Amino acid sequence: MRLFSGIQPTGPMHIGNYFGALKQWAEMQDAESVYSVVDLHALTIDTDPLIRREYSLDAMASVLAVGVDPLVGTVFLQSRVPYHAQMNWLLECVTSFGELSRMTQFKEKSERQTSVRAGLFTYPVLMASDVLLYRSAQVPVGEDQRQHIELTREVALRFNNRYGEVFTIPEAVLPSAGARVMDLQEPTRKMSKSVSSPLGTIYLLDDPADVEKKVMKAVTDTDGDVRYDPEAKPGLSNLLEIFAALAGETPVALASRYQRYGDLKADLAERLNACLAPIAQRYRELRAEEGEIERVINEGTERASAIAGEVYREAARAMGLL
Repeated sequence: MRLFSGIQPTGPMHIGNYFGALKQWAEMQDAESVYSVVDLHALTIDTDPLIRREYSLDAMASVLAVGVDPLVGTVFLQSRVPYHAQMNWLLECVTSFGELSRMTQFKEKSERQTSVRAGLFTYPVLMASDVLLYRSAQVPVGEDQRQHIELTREVALRFNNRYGEVFTIPEAVLPSAGARVMDLQEPTRKMSKSVSSPLGTIYLLDDPADVEKKVMKAVTDTDGDVRYDPEAKPGLSNLLEIFAALAGETPVALASRYQRYGDLKADLAERLNACLAPIAQRYRELRAEEGEIERVINEGTERASAIAGEVYREAARAMGLL
């Protein structure tokens, strides 16, 4: 059963990316897995081209550092496979304006930008193209991407009904815990690569002392009652969600073992550092191996293109293109 997932290179990777996506990628990988650094999506954000290239290398190294093996599945850079942009146009022509206007991520992101690019509005269709090009049955994503997978399903069903059975209808696969990691200083806002929050974001490459500092300074509340309650205690519940993703337990079970916020935070910081240390070490090794990341990209491009090209040509013929 083939699965596809992608991650945007819009900044250094953080623990929200890890628990929401990358950890699943490593755990679920097999010969049918297809993973991409989706750099075309990152064009919706105004970034210096030199920095954008560095972010793409950083993202690819991070994907490999968490344990994704390019010898097992397919790992590639989206922009190297032109069928993504070509399929995007086909699917834009079967997607309605109303569907895109209901996307909550567009509403949230457009409010933070002074000049909103058209690509930000239409990029859910490009995401659908990413998934459908590989006839993916499963898409490991964070909670924030659930709406986009629903749109992908709607577009695929509409296309198949109009033009014939070309696409597989995918299902979103969400982690049991940590599906939506929130900012440690603003726990009502998702942790983000593109929105700077120095104390609110824990990066995969953070120094252990910085990880401890950020966790200990994380916003909670003042009543001192350790319990999992996302509505009344968003900050504490966010920490419990992160801890649960690390420990393989439920947030409620973890909360029952603590009486003090400080003890919970200290244990969480220790577990996080133990998790992140080997990832950071492997990342630095990969960046030091000259040409290794480019080799992975080239080999992944060849494998991805073979699959995507076949599906694109079938979709184009179904729509009546010569």
